[in-house]
Amino acid sequence: MLGLRLDNLRGDLFGGLTAGVVALPLALAFGEASGAGPIAGLYGAIIVGFFAALFGGTGSQISGPTGPMIVVFAGVFSALSGDPSLVFATVVLAGLIQVAFGVLKLGQYIKLVPYPVVSGFMSGIGCIIIALQTSRLFGHEPLGSGTIPALTAIPSAVLDPNWVALGLGLLTLFIVFNWPTKLAKIVPPPLAALIIGTVLSLFISGAPILGDIPTGLPSFVFPEFSAETIVVVLEAAFVLALLGSLDSLLTSLVADNMTRTKHNSNKELVGQGIGNVLAGFFGGIPGAGATMRTVVNIRTGGQTKISGMVHSLLLFAIVISLGPLAAQIPHSVLAGILVKVGYDIVDLAYLKRAHKGPRWDLVLMVLVLTLTVFVDLITAVVAGVVLASLAFVKQIADLQLAKVIDQSSQSNSVLSAEEKEILDTVSDRATLFDFNGPLSFGAAADLGHHVREKTKNSTALIMDFSEMPFLDVSAARAVATISEDAVGSNKKIFISGMNPDVKKVVLGLQEGSVSDDMFFESRRAALEATRDYILGSPAES
Repeated sequence: MLGLRLDNLRGDLFGGLTAGVVALPLALAFGEASGAGPIAGLYGAIIVGFFAALFGGTGSQISGPTGPMIVVFAGVFSALSGDPSLVFATVVLAGLIQVAFGVLKLGQYIKLVPYPVVSGFMSGIGCIIIALQTSRLFGHEPLGSGTIPALTAIPSAVLDPNWVALGLGLLTLFIVFNWPTKLAKIVPPPLAALIIGTVLSLFISGAPILGDIPTGLPSFVFPEFSAETIVVVLEAAFVLALLGSLDSLLTSLVADNMTRTKHNSNKELVGQGIGNVLAGFFGGIPGAGATMRTVVNIRTGGQTKISGMVHSLLLFAIVISLGPLAAQIPHSVLAGILVKVGYDIVDLAYLKRAHKGPRWDLVLMVLVLTLTVFVDLITAVVAGVVLASLAFVKQIADLQLAKVIDQSSQSNSVLSAEEKEILDTVSDRATLFDFNGPLSFGAAADLGHHVREKTKNSTALIMDFSEMPFLDVSAARAVATISEDAVGSNKKIFISGMNPDVKKVVLGLQEGSVSDDMFFESRRAALEATRDYILGSPAES
């Protein structure tokens, strides 16, 4: 059931060990940035990484703390005053929500977020991470939590730097941005920066360091709720679950492209949820599929769940005895590593080419980025998805309305020669509309006006529904309204090709303006009836 394979054991062992080495400095940095402490970052990487790999649906995926998850979790930690029973109750609840997503098979829907929204959201998170770490690069802690306090603290930090901390931070930035590619295959840039910066701090004192870090096994945290905090906990848990699910499934797609495999979205959500539930019970920060660590794992041979489990076991072995060494790590070194993480999250590739794409997509991306940084994450995502959906509906509606063709004025008409000849005899008095495809509720809003404008001088209105497979209520009501307007204007209505299901809906939503004698099996029959009506009407006698 768990799908453990041993056919790639050597590659999985090497890939998992390499991913674990890459994950170590990031876990420490994310734990420190979250407010829960470096050890909580390690516990999160160990527990989420192991159980998400064991129960998940993406063989080569490496899971653990990620930048987007930490931004949300840090806000929760601050809002709940660091109370472990409440903070980690949020993580447990988020994991349960993820499991529910998987059980309800919502995986394929969570991925349906438009790219500009994902780009703006992730870029906004990258900007938040950079803003939160800038003061720490200069040796200062920002006063208060959130993006605004972090931004307002930067000028004073720049004007009064801790020169040792700043030097170590700048060195860290230089290493993570410029570490030689050949050396990166042996020692990843974040680990190199962590080791070099920490060793230098032992000889050049004066920079703030992490201090005492507990080692050994994690202790159980019993989740608690209170009436005063339940709303904050529920909202934060849902945001963490949604964000973690999206982050993980996007990473799964990256893994699929690299390994030419196909992940199981719903199983992956269940695995991520189980990992986060257990992490919350043992004081670990929440995690998700981590793109960079997954890519490292795949490139160094990892293909199956074993690689993710090995990555966690390596971190577990380190955490047993890491405390005294990790205590000497300077804050500015971790800040430099996180600034690089934030930089990598910002979607610079899209921003460089955005001017070549649709203008609206760029506006949407910038709007979501701005809301993410200055309002909150859930508002940004909801607003982005709603606006993107409305824009898409508008585009489809315009396309559908363009397809509602006035055949009487078309030179390249789809009518047969006989039908064209019949229409030509009455074209000054009749208008034929070809509804050649489905109509959405967006198109329905302007459909009546579109038809009215084309039929001002007509005595008869012919509507051909031969290519209309179905109608929703909005479109059916629009057709009924067109019929009512036509009857009110003394226009005769002829309807052709409407299938029984569509006819039933239209008849059910109109108020006597449409009757059975208006319906004809074929377009030619409707045209012939229109010709007979017009040429035999009093107006022509």
